[in-house]
Amino acid sequence: MSKPRRAAIAALFLALSTLLVPAPAPAGEKLQLLMLDQQACEWCEMWEMEVGEIYHLTDEGKLAPLRRARLHAPLPEDVTLARRVHYTPTFVLLASGREIGRIEGYPGEDFFYPMLRSLIARAAKTEG
Repeated sequence: MSKPRRAAIAALFLALSTLLVPAPAPAGEKLQLLMLDQQACEWCEMWEMEVGEIYHLTDEGKLAPLRRARLHAPLPEDVTLARRVHYTPTFVLLASGREIGRIEGYPGEDFFYPMLRSLIARAAKTEG
């Protein structure tokens, strides 16, 4: 996929993600980033190469540590999603196990972090 096309798709994901975000987290709740993936997921592998290896070292990774689950496996009991996940990878920002928002698909490193920062900022607004 060409870089301009990938950028256009990522911009669409960003616009749609602002419409599909549930209510923000109450103040003081711990954040986590839940990654739902599956075997033979090309976009999951791309995320691993571009982001996954260093995510835990980033500011976002320190604010919302990564947690993983498989798409077709049962969700951990302490996780509550706003709606079912259909695509991989899907990244769900959780506050104390409850969905705050999500990024469906992987739009590339240049768009992933701004989209995640937007979700983290939304969660932080309720703390202020």
